[in-house]
Amino acid sequence: MTDPRTSVVVITHNRRPELLRTLDRLAQLPERPPVVVTDNASTDGTAAAVAHRHPGVRLLRPGRNLGAVGRNLAVRHLRTPYVAFCDDDSWSAPGALSGAADLLDRHPALASVTARIVVEPGREDDPINAELRDSPVPGPGWLPGPALGSFLAAATVLRADAFRAAGGFHPRLWLGGEEELLAVDLATDGWWLTYAEHLTVHHQPSVVRDSTLRRRHGIRNTLWFTWLRRPAGSALRRTLHLARTVPRDTASLYAFAEAAAALPWVLRERRVVPAAVESRLRSLEHAQHRSTARRYTG
Repeated sequence: MTDPRTSVVVITHNRRPELLRTLDRLAQLPERPPVVVTDNASTDGTAAAVAHRHPGVRLLRPGRNLGAVGRNLAVRHLRTPYVAFCDDDSWSAPGALSGAADLLDRHPALASVTARIVVEPGREDDPINAELRDSPVPGPGWLPGPALGSFLAAATVLRADAFRAAGGFHPRLWLGGEEELLAVDLATDGWWLTYAEHLTVHHQPSVVRDSTLRRRHGIRNTLWFTWLRRPAGSALRRTLHLARTVPRDTASLYAFAEAAAALPWVLRERRVVPAAVESRLRSLEHAQHRSTARRYTG
């Protein structure tokens, strides 16, 4: 059951064992998707290992750590209409790529399909699944699942042309909640995002991660997104909520300081979303405040 509609893009940095495991899993998929790996300046022999073990994988080596922008670079090399963004510690289940492509084929105003996430090695449901399944975002009747306000890159198949037209991932955000800005830009362009419970992505979290740095970037990027796209009242309300609820430590202080230092370019690039998109974001606020899966921890 080969399926030529979807390519898989993986970004990686110094996680050679995890990446090779993911590539092994992708090579076993019945869809036989083309795979592009952006090696974000790894120093652990990642590139040589990929070339030796998976010579059919297209390997990009930009020479520096681009973060999420490594996905933008990879998408430039694609010829398929759809793209799946795997992390180096996640992979699609057999049939999930074809299932997502089927939904995108059937619904021309749909930009992305996010799958259910199963956490390995215990095959447990990720807590975020319940929030995606019960998303309060109102959507049109034709949508094949719950409407979403954002997506998780590692569990999502996107329409490549929509991704390119929206500008891909913003280079300033690097990594950590970088999807939110792209999601609202897709919505502003008229696209819809959905969750598909019947499709599965596996995630075996890497032990090689700096969770404190990721939290710092996540807080900073949330603030940047908020002031780049939300009306002033909504932006102020979310900023105050973050200030009250994030851990009171040096990492959070640095995150707010970094966000504030970038105020000139934020104001220069600020583009408030249309009222209809802001209404979707407002519908998510209560769920975000009580979320147990989106806490800034680490």
